[in-house]
Amino acid sequence: MDKYPDQKRAVQFLYPPIEPYDQRMLDVGQGHRIYMEQCGNPDGVPVIVCHGGPGGGTSPAMRRYFDPKVYRIILFDQRGCGRSRPYASCEDNTTWHLVADMEQIRELLDIDSWMLFGGSWGATLALIYAQTHPDRTTQLILRGVFLMTQAELDWFYGGGAGKFWPETWARFTDLVPEDERHDLITAYHKRLFSGDRDEEIRFGRAWSAWENALASVYSNGVSGESPGDYARAFARLENHYFSNAGFLHMDGQILANMGRIAHIPGVIVQGRYDMICPPEAAHSIHREWPNSDLIMVRNAGHALSEPGISAALVRCMDQLAEDLVV
Repeated sequence: MDKYPDQKRAVQFLYPPIEPYDQRMLDVGQGHRIYMEQCGNPDGVPVIVCHGGPGGGTSPAMRRYFDPKVYRIILFDQRGCGRSRPYASCEDNTTWHLVADMEQIRELLDIDSWMLFGGSWGATLALIYAQTHPDRTTQLILRGVFLMTQAELDWFYGGGAGKFWPETWARFTDLVPEDERHDLITAYHKRLFSGDRDEEIRFGRAWSAWENALASVYSNGVSGESPGDYARAFARLENHYFSNAGFLHMDGQILANMGRIAHIPGVIVQGRYDMICPPEAAHSIHREWPNSDLIMVRNAGHALSEPGISAALVRCMDQLAEDLVV
């Protein structure tokens, strides 16, 4: 859940733009090739960025939350999105494939352990990776926490958030026949995977618009129209994951397994008025995670690019850099 093109207000807090010193496509199996890049200090502290979505892809702005003199910054596009290929493919595309892809990247780059930096679905993936490989995780920096639970899906696709944005919700639901509106994830799945490309793009844009419209605390409930191919890929991948409950073994799995990472330090940056991923999830894992700090950002919503969120994340990474240097 995350692809919000609003970098202008936050740019003052970010490091200057940088270019990668390493870019490559990795064959991760099952016909998938994923894009990976490195920038910053090749001998620095390794940190891997888990982007949102599922299906959002990385952006150059994501490189700029880290001091490039201190950090070895690793970005990758998850299966089926961004520059990874095949584009929009949901075959052999599960949470566990992504965790395995991250391990392949780590081993390829000869990194013993690394920091994980992720927001929204990226926070979900970072938490699942850390719980699977706690010995390879040194630190977690999370934003806009999403725990991949049915309650969270019910909130966003079952009418909870729609009570705050009824006119925006109506645009999202009105595309579907009334007798299917009790399960919008399934209703949209039927159309996003219909085989009719025009229909898939139409419903992909509607799916993306509902999420993008609620990403910022400054939103007026309307978002610009996403490019057709991007909207289709984003919506298909996100719907695929949500239709399968994130491919987790049980509802509430992440919270139940917080004991596995109790020893790992972490920071949670959460917008107080996050309409997509309400603060309850961030608060819940903080209570189960004694080695974590929770930073609740006032006057902020969900988007990575909100000024308060960006400022808090950069401060966090700078503080960690100071501690590491000392």
